[in-house]
Amino acid sequence: MSSLLEITWCDPVTSRRGYVVIDSLVRGLASGGLRLRDGCSLEEVRGLAQGMTRKEALVYDPADAYVPLGGAKGGIDIDPGAPDARDVLKRFLSAILPTVRSQWNTGEDFGLRQETIDEVAAELGLPSTVEAVFATFDDPSTARGRLADAFACTVDGISLDGLVGGYGVAQAALLTAEGLGLPPTRTTAVVQGFGSIGGAAARYLARAGVKVVAVADREGLVRCDDGLDVEGLLRSRDEHGVIDRAGLRPGDVTADRDTWLDVPCDLLVPAAMSYVITGDVVERVRARAVVEGANMPTLPEAEAALAQRGIPVVPDFLANVMTNAWWWWVVFGDIEPTAAASFAKIDTVMRRLVDTVEGDHRTSGATLRECALALADRNAQALTERVGVIG
Repeated sequence: MSSLLEITWCDPVTSRRGYVVIDSLVRGLASGGLRLRDGCSLEEVRGLAQGMTRKEALVYDPADAYVPLGGAKGGIDIDPGAPDARDVLKRFLSAILPTVRSQWNTGEDFGLRQETIDEVAAELGLPSTVEAVFATFDDPSTARGRLADAFACTVDGISLDGLVGGYGVAQAALLTAEGLGLPPTRTTAVVQGFGSIGGAAARYLARAGVKVVAVADREGLVRCDDGLDVEGLLRSRDEHGVIDRAGLRPGDVTADRDTWLDVPCDLLVPAAMSYVITGDVVERVRARAVVEGANMPTLPEAEAALAQRGIPVVPDFLANVMTNAWWWWVVFGDIEPTAAASFAKIDTVMRRLVDTVEGDHRTSGATLRECALALADRNAQALTERVGVIG
């Protein structure tokens, strides 16, 4: 199915390109983050927007006040560390401001921190980047207050909004291990990416008893087969998720960042870039399951090859759905803006989703992705019957 709207923007100063894709609308609204990545393309953003449509539908629960939105995504072809990245971001948002005001509710994604996009939005006269949703509330000030309280909440010195996505990935991974008959204390994991998603996923896997034997950041791989000190690594990482090698323990070893695929483990968690498990490298995977913390990390041909080897892939729109869902549970008032309420909701919903998808997988023999897609389609149909045709 073709997208409802595709925007390609060319920066008049640098000629860098930016993209917005609205894949679907529910009640005239769509949700999805904005990423900064050197090499980002319209095709990539289109795929991400389709994934957002699935994420929104997947978590639909008629008992919630949260009515899922449509799916959208944005991306700018620039390295987030480039000196002029913020200026390009501001010009991009200024150019597509009418879409943000009326349809596209956005936030941080790969390469872009929430505080940065909030600062730029404020400079452009926009109180937030989810104004389109707030406009639907009879009392938007209360919804704004809930979201502000949630973003002010910290856990162990880290903002709650930077933890919920990775916490959800960890829960998806733990439930996957449970389905494989592995208790946490007998489970090993490798996490690729050590930013908000990868770092939080590693933290909550380790806290559950999983032995995290390797993590990869942009500078390379850090490995310890006896288990890494995840908390120590988190304390030493910088704002880009890069670990300070000076603080490594004597038993920790380093290697090239691409060697993360070669480390034997039970759970392989790609939680950074898209398109990292390709047909060319899939034979190097030595895991019992792949849990997609990043968006679109596994190419279709690679996933098919993994399925032939009996290695299931928990799809991205299931494993990493909680960042998006958490925003709207808070805004719509389904949970209190606290860590306890947030984690409890994530636990309950992820258990429901994984149990349903794995049950359908065992019954039908279809892949986890196919079963998750079918569940999203069923929920979308139920949502259509409730609110009308989804664009």
